[in-house]
Amino acid sequence: MPSDKFLEVIDLRKVFSVSGGFRGKSADVVAVDDISFSIRRGETWGLIGESGSGKTTTGRMILGLEHVTSGHIVVDGHETTNLTGERMRRMRQRVQVVFQDSGSAFNPRLPVGPQVGAPLRRFKLCDAKEATRRVLGLLEKVGLGESHYDRYIHEFSGGQRQRLGIARALTTDPEFLVLDEPTAALDVSVQAQVLNLLKDIQEERGLTMLLITHHLALVEHMCASAGVLDNGRFAEQGPVDQLLHNPQSEVTKKLLDAVLEPKAA
Repeated sequence: MPSDKFLEVIDLRKVFSVSGGFRGKSADVVAVDDISFSIRRGETWGLIGESGSGKTTTGRMILGLEHVTSGHIVVDGHETTNLTGERMRRMRQRVQVVFQDSGSAFNPRLPVGPQVGAPLRRFKLCDAKEATRRVLGLLEKVGLGESHYDRYIHEFSGGQRQRLGIARALTTDPEFLVLDEPTAALDVSVQAQVLNLLKDIQEERGLTMLLITHHLALVEHMCASAGVLDNGRFAEQGPVDQLLHNPQSEVTKKLLDAVLEPKAA
């Protein structure tokens, strides 16, 4: 019987070696310090923290974009820590990411449609005609149209750029999405639209998601459980209602003070 846990992070640690320290010697900086958490299949789990807390580094290790110093990452029962080669390639089909500014990942000299479909070619999932058909379907799914296929990234608003980023993340039909501050660059009303789109897609496809953010209001909107990182360690983790209404750490209280409720779309 498959486990209810889709993602398990076990004693994860990341140490960077920084040159130019005392007397020109390199120094070790601990970015993530032996953290553990798990995400149930079909759940959105929130990873919260201020800038420099280690949350983005954690996401990059889960995605295989950053080498793990020690610990384990298990995706759907399979160890994915520091994968290379073909095993990493197969994992990338199942695990995708939506970044803070999806527009920056698009080449400004090329139309966006073929770029949304680039993963289909990279993983050899279908021929060119089928790739175009799938991309047009994904554009419609995220609230864009066929006319957007041949446009360039500068012709899109911030919210539309995030929709393009979501469409591209969905091209390989992944099971898990890492959302790294996906609405940080958007105004509040557009934030709600993008988050509601993600919730609709999650319900339709049964996606498991990790939401990385500094914004507790977004976590309240998207997640049932979350953890608060502080200097690479968990200050606390548990049900979101508990974090919001009975915070146990100073960093959680500080994040609560900065909450701005998003408007419903």
